[in-house]
Amino acid sequence: MGERTRPDPTPHLVAVARAVTETGQPATALAALDKALDQAFGHKLFTVLVVNLEANENQRYYSSRPMEYPVGGAKTIVHEGIVARRVIQAGECHINRNFEDIRAVFFDHELIRSLGCENSINVPVRWNGQTYGMLNLLHQEGWFTEADIPVLTVFAAIATPVMQHIVRPIQGIT
Repeated sequence: MGERTRPDPTPHLVAVARAVTETGQPATALAALDKALDQAFGHKLFTVLVVNLEANENQRYYSSRPMEYPVGGAKTIVHEGIVARRVIQAGECHINRNFEDIRAVFFDHELIRSLGCENSINVPVRWNGQTYGMLNLLHQEGWFTEADIPVLTVFAAIATPVMQHIVRPIQGIT
């Protein structure tokens, strides 16, 4: 797949930053984030996972396809797995480039493939050296590349207060 031109992300970043300041949180910001990421990058599936180390789970808090991936679903954190090591522990983005990569890390790889997704990127949302959650975008093979990481990292940074708002009650923070 050749290089593809992405639209200027600036208006989409501004839209999410504006949404973070509005009422109705966190739903308002998450819906704006979904729309902005779709317009700036495209995705066939977008989810927001909250890292809950106490329960040893990544809990789905938002889904662009709630029929297939309902909110409230959870996946056990496999601490020795590449996604946990890179995204949760190291705070780096992780790209699964094709279906073989997807199959190696996700037990639900057939459902992912049935949605036309054979490529994914997991983007950590971090604060003070800790990963609170991740933005997960999935699309056709080869869609997301390293070139997407800088802008996706800015989207994740804008989403940090949203993730903190979500995590507080889950982790019992007052």
